[in-house]
Amino acid sequence: MPNDTFCVRATALAGQPQDTRDAVIELAEILALARASGMLITLDGQIGREKYQSVAGSLHAFKRFAEALCNNFGQRAAM
Repeated sequence: MPNDTFCVRATALAGQPQDTRDAVIELAEILALARASGMLITLDGQIGREKYQSVAGSLHAFKRFAEALCNNFGQRAAM
């Protein structure tokens, strides 16, 4: 995910409760891992603030995503 997109989202979340901000940032990080693993993220639609997205890719991309996700959570647990 480009840094400017992250900054815009972080600025837009400034007035939100901390739990909401954390959840949105976590989802953005998960989607970034999926993209980096070679998966395609498409925006199927948006109603209000709720986005409906699909994630698609090969089994190899899914495996890379699963490994990256496990590594990401393993690093967080070590902190």
